[in-house]
This record gives sequence, C-alpha cells and structure tokens, in this order.
Amino acid sequence: MKYNFKEQTSAAPLAIFRLFFGLMMFASIIRFWLNGWIEKLYLEPKFHFSYLGFSWIQPIGNYTYLLFIICGLSALFVAFGYKYRISIITFFLSFLYIELMDKTTYLNHYYFISILSFLLIFLPANAYFSVDAFIRKKQYKQIPKWTIDSIKLLLVIIYFYAGLAKLNSDWLFRAMPLKIWLPSKYDIPFIGENLMQQNWFHFAMSWSGMLYDLAIPFLLLYKRTRFVAFLIVIFFHVFTRVLFPIGMFPYIMIVSALIFFDASFHNKIINFIKKHVLKSKKTILIVTDFHFSKIKRKLVLAVFGVFFVIQILVPWRYLVYPGELFWTEEGYRFSWRVMLMEKAGSTNFKIVDLESGKYFRVNNTDFLTSFQEKQMSYQPDFILEYAHFLGDHFTKQGHKNVGVFAESYVALNGRLSTEFIDKKVDLYQQKASFKHKKWVVPFQSEIKIKGI
Repeated sequence: MKYNFKEQTSAAPLAIFRLFFGLMMFASIIRFWLNGWIEKLYLEPKFHFSYLGFSWIQPIGNYTYLLFIICGLSALFVAFGYKYRISIITFFLSFLYIELMDKTTYLNHYYFISILSFLLIFLPANAYFSVDAFIRKKQYKQIPKWTIDSIKLLLVIIYFYAGLAKLNSDWLFRAMPLKIWLPSKYDIPFIGENLMQQNWFHFAMSWSGMLYDLAIPFLLLYKRTRFVAFLIVIFFHVFTRVLFPIGMFPYIMIVSALIFFDASFHNKIINFIKKHVLKSKKTILIVTDFHFSKIKRKLVLAVFGVFFVIQILVPWRYLVYPGELFWTEEGYRFSWRVMLMEKAGSTNFKIVDLESGKYFRVNNTDFLTSFQEKQMSYQPDFILEYAHFLGDHFTKQGHKNVGVFAESYVALNGRLSTEFIDKKVDLYQQKASFKHKKWVVPFQSEIKIKGI
C-alpha cells in the first residue's frame, strides 16, 4: 500500500501533543532543579565521563543553572506555541547539551526526549491552538497527515524494540533482573510483603512486560482496541512508577500515547481548555489547510527518511561485536533496552612505574562521586576513560613511565562475580574507539536467547 504524503488531517492531535510535551519537559527541569541534581551531578564531580567525540561538552560552572533556565523556559514556550520554531530548536540544543555533559546520567528516556524534540523541529506543531496562531490571527485546522504519523512511528519503534530486547533467556526464563529488584519492594502497601516475594509473580511481571511492549503500539493504532490499550498504558506506567524511581518517564509515555486518538478526542481537550482555563471566546481566522512548499516537503521527508533508518538500524549494531552484549555493553545504549540487567562491580586501579615495577593503588573517591564510581565499575568505556584520566593526572604530577591497570570484578543478573577486565593490560595504552574491546574478559556464562 502506497502512503499518501499529500493527505491532510486535523491539526488538533499535534497541538495537544506539543502542549503536553512542553509542560512535561518544563516540569522535568523544575523537578531536576528542586532535587538539587544540577549541583550533585554536574557541579560537584571533579571529573565527567564523556561520550566518544564529545569530550568538549562539559558543565559550565554556575552558568549550568542558566542552561537549565533556558531549557525550562524554551519548554514552556513550546507548550504554549510561542515563537515555536526558535523555542523547539533552543530546547533541543540545550537539552542535548545537558544530556551530553556527563555520560553517567544516561537514560533511555533522555535519548527519547532528544530525538523527539529533534523531530518536532520540522513539524507544524504551532499551526493550531497556539500563541503564534493568536498573534498572526490565523490558524490551520488541517495539516499533512505524515507529520502526526511520524510521531506515532517513533513511538511504535520504541515500544516494539523494547519488547524485542526482552526476548532473552535471562528476562523470560530466569525473571532477571526483576527477581532481584521486586523482593526489595517489601514496603509497598498490600503487595510488598506477599506478591513482591513470590517467584511466580516475578515471572508474570517479566512476561507481561515483554508482551506489553510488543503489543501496545499496535493496540493503540487499532481504533477498536485503542481505549482499552490506553487504560493499559496508564496502569502499566503508573505501576512501574510505583515500583521503580524512573522520574517523569511514565507520565511522558502516558501523554505521548494520546497522539494515537482521533481528532475529536483532542478537540474536546482544546474546547475544555478554552472554556475553563483560557476562558476566551475570541475566535481566530481558520485557514483550512497547512501545506509545506514542494521543496521544503521533500527536504523534510529526506531528513525524516534518514532519521528513521538510523532509529531502525542503530539497535542492531551490537551484532558486529563478538561476545555477550550485556557483559561488554558494546552497542547497548540508544537501543531501547530498558531495565534489562542488574550489574554490580568493583573496579580498582594500580598506577605502575613500567620500568621499576613499583606501584600504588588509587582511591576512587578522590576523583569520583559514589554515583560515578558505581557506573564506572561495570562499564568498559567508563573504565577506559577513567584510566586515561588517572594516567594523565599522575603524569602531570611528575610520575614517570605511567601504566594504569585495573582489577575489576562484575556480577550480572544474579550470577557470581567474575573477573571483568584483563589485569595484565595497560589501559593507558588502549585507545577509545568503537572497536571491540579485547581487554574485557569474555563472559563466563551464557544468555541463550537474544532479542535485539
């Protein structure tokens, strides 16, 4: 079936999506500020872990607060549809900078917000029910259908790939890592001391999570199952929010799912806001259709084509690496692998004079926060970056012939802790790249079934 890129549809769903997305992002920035995380995560650490190629992006001292102010205000302007194009570009760039400042804070939903805000740059989300429309005294009731479908497609990819990732033997046949996490929730009223401790419940949660992710996007797409599917979305995300400290993500996914509903539903929300919030009876001239110019439409669709090819292919990049994905984490990030593993590690470093053989051990707390040390202890690229930092640091202090060696042990999904990094390899001589890290000791167990 050929897709009709000239077909028009109501602008209401995109307007409501813009409104709720902006408000959620504004609330997220406020929450981040009030919890003191700006100082804790970006100002207190002496060292920041960087994404490969982005070491030049660093916190900017107390101006980091200004960065968050800009990000929060731009999110609010996006919500209201004020100076929309400038606002969404500003939000995208400021949020992306925040995300890239320290790899330690990586979360799947931060990545989701970054790519979604990039997508929104190209969409006419201010065409209808916006401050921009009020100022220009003209709004468009109809917009190209593909603009809304692009958001739906992104959500389908995220959910479906999250489901595929759960098709692994640890998740399905060992109920890992839920079997580790759920019993610790004994303090939850009514279910903490009974259901959360039951083996069958751990498996039920694992299997239902997998089935939910695989099925929910298609249930939302199908009109007859949409309402029930949305109720399931609400229940699932509220329940996971109760169980796990995952911030605003559940609420973001709930409001995002509204994009699947028909225009009549969104128009009811708009009418309610007009009547009870804005209390305005002023009408704005409605121009029936919004159209991109032919050249602009081709350009935007070309960008979207590349964008979605990347989103579809990136989760599969792990296939080019040998070894166990959960162990090496080569190709793990940016792939919608959500809460699939529990890793605990202990990684300590020796600074060795390669000529004399003399060495001393590093106290990680001299350079890292407890959160950074935890993340570093079981992620190879973190370990390598930190080893280079230590090598540079002690070389600058006057130490000669510096070599950096790690003694590292990691436990994955309830297995016994085993050696993680080859202790004979001088990490200071290893270069950071996308190549396979041969100095990671091979996984001693096996995850038999793998999804993406």
